[in-house]
Amino acid sequence: MKKPLLFSNEQSRRRFVSLAAKSFLGLSILPWASPLSSQAAGLGLNRPLNQAPKAKNVIYLYMSGGMSHLDTLDPKPSTEASGPTTAIRTKADGVQLANNLPLLANHTDKIALIRGMTSTKGAHQQGNYFMHTSYAQRATIVHPSMGAWVTKLDGRFNPTLPGAVVVGGGSRHPLSGFLPTSHQPLAVGNPSEGLRNCERLWGMTNEKFSDGLSLSQKLDHSFLQKYNFDKVNAYSDMYDDAVQLMKSHDLQAFDLKEETASTRDAYGEDNFGQGVLLARRLVERQVRFVEVQLGGWDTHQNNFTRVQERSAILDQALSALLDDLYKRGLLEETLVVLATEFGRTPNINVNEGRDHYPKAFSCMLAGGGIQGGQVWGETDREGREVSDQKVEIPDLNATIAYALGLPLDQIVYSPTRRPFTLSDKGQPLVKLI
Repeated sequence: MKKPLLFSNEQSRRRFVSLAAKSFLGLSILPWASPLSSQAAGLGLNRPLNQAPKAKNVIYLYMSGGMSHLDTLDPKPSTEASGPTTAIRTKADGVQLANNLPLLANHTDKIALIRGMTSTKGAHQQGNYFMHTSYAQRATIVHPSMGAWVTKLDGRFNPTLPGAVVVGGGSRHPLSGFLPTSHQPLAVGNPSEGLRNCERLWGMTNEKFSDGLSLSQKLDHSFLQKYNFDKVNAYSDMYDDAVQLMKSHDLQAFDLKEETASTRDAYGEDNFGQGVLLARRLVERQVRFVEVQLGGWDTHQNNFTRVQERSAILDQALSALLDDLYKRGLLEETLVVLATEFGRTPNINVNEGRDHYPKAFSCMLAGGGIQGGQVWGETDREGREVSDQKVEIPDLNATIAYALGLPLDQIVYSPTRRPFTLSDKGQPLVKLI
């Protein structure tokens, strides 16, 4: 597929030369390439590097609250754990989904189901944080989310748009964590409203705007000279990025009104569906990582009614996305991730609900070089235990990074000089790719 932006070709050349240097020489020799730290080997990880990554961007769909694996991606028909949920056949031979996902069943040839997920975090805040960062939550530090790691280790492809965007992420999202604010994902509330506060006031001409910026820079000059600190400079850089974004022709990517009514309807009228459509528009313009959240999965009560409602929203938007990316030739270079912090109990409580269950749950990958039509991992007859190919959360995040060709063993230091690597010690599932 032809790239819509000229600089994306330059970025692709840089990635190729960088990876070639790492492969043939065992190090990075170029100043703009991601250097492999000489201390990485000291961690003893030696995790593999994908030398020919197909994935360039990620659309990350996060089901906030703990999506029931038993009623979505890992049904257990004819057991007490299933309740009224049944299983349906799909386009992939031998692969079943819950009856709550009838549209996704037509796309299983494109997806890899990961049914062996497990975690030790059974509370929402801790589980959410762990899924986004691969690290346990601490009071003394905030770790970067995956979108921030991508731009830190591999840069932006579009210099005028944010490297990462989070749609409906809420106030507890870790965003860039301890990384500089230049890697901060842009938070978007309502996707249908576009990017707010980006237009100049009525009567503000280009000349007046430029004069105002020039005056502001002159007034700030002495302060920046006197207080030449990282945080102060980061604020100035963030201001410059905002101005650059306001002037960018790619700002129209945030305007969903440019899509036809039939396309918008295909994704669903709710905020999640429109957020997924926005994600597709952004990756078309080389935004590296777009997360869209769908809440409401904390089904302690009325699980089967509420999961059916949530699943209908997810099913429509995800199926439209996979179909859209495939038709546009974007699926091979866009990794689609469906994730949640934990599953729900096989036991059905007195309120017809399911409670928190981190011991076993499911996630999904598609596109970006992922081999479709397969299942990784297995739970027992009632979905209580992972019986084969256990996958921990850092392993899932390492797989995302591997698909992108990111250097898993590169050390990044926090402001207190503590060493961290992407996805901690997670091992990528290389056989999925």
